[in-house]
Amino acid sequence: MDLSGKVALVTGGASGIGAAAVDRLVAAGAQVVVVDRDADGAAAVAGRAVGLAHPADVTDPAAMTAAVAAAEERFGRLDVVLLNAGVTAGQSGVEDLDLDGYRRILGVNLDHVVFGLTAAVPALRRAGGGRVVATASLAGLIGLPGDALYTATKHAVVGYVRAAGPALAGQGITVTAVCPGFADTPLIGGVRDQFGDFPLLTADEVAAGIEQILQRGEPGECWYVQPGREPAPYGFRGVPSPRGAGTPPEVGWQGA
Repeated sequence: MDLSGKVALVTGGASGIGAAAVDRLVAAGAQVVVVDRDADGAAAVAGRAVGLAHPADVTDPAAMTAAVAAAEERFGRLDVVLLNAGVTAGQSGVEDLDLDGYRRILGVNLDHVVFGLTAAVPALRRAGGGRVVATASLAGLIGLPGDALYTATKHAVVGYVRAAGPALAGQGITVTAVCPGFADTPLIGGVRDQFGDFPLLTADEVAAGIEQILQRGEPGECWYVQPGREPAPYGFRGVPSPRGAGTPPEVGWQGA
């Protein structure tokens, strides 16, 4: 992947998948804006990437617009956007519902993808086109038992990408999603011990999948990333796919 002279923006870039993606973008030659509510973490990642740290609350549409403006002001353009920030619900959303927690997971996992894309599109047009990857989840393709709210937000991201991708394709803007299985990142930090010997992805394995999507992804595609398998676009049964792929029956929470 050669991104020499290109500029990327990564939300949730202070740790986990976002930080691993920043490292790969920098290795490919891009200048990167690291957006995260963790100002110190964003500064640390941006520092090793010789990039720009931009502390922000991604649930605020004005903050996403400001992040895009900061990228153009500092580097003169914007070519790649990774809308990666995400949280878990911490509640079932079935038998109980904490309204503040519900609004927060909607804000981070879904609203920020919508706000981020709408903020980025004018800048990507000015650059002559570009690529947007939204971090969804395997929970956006199949249900995640025990976390109905997380599943709901990630299904929404998948649906949004599948609709937005074709809508923007004619403008040279490719919108795709990455749908990883369980990954060993801070997102599962509080329950990491519960996974035992279950095969977990590393943050860099997911970032490697994102790199493949940036190189080969088609508008509206949602790529799954699973341990021990090559990342690939998911085929939705009964729905035409740009590649004609069928639904892989073995894709599930069982791991490899």
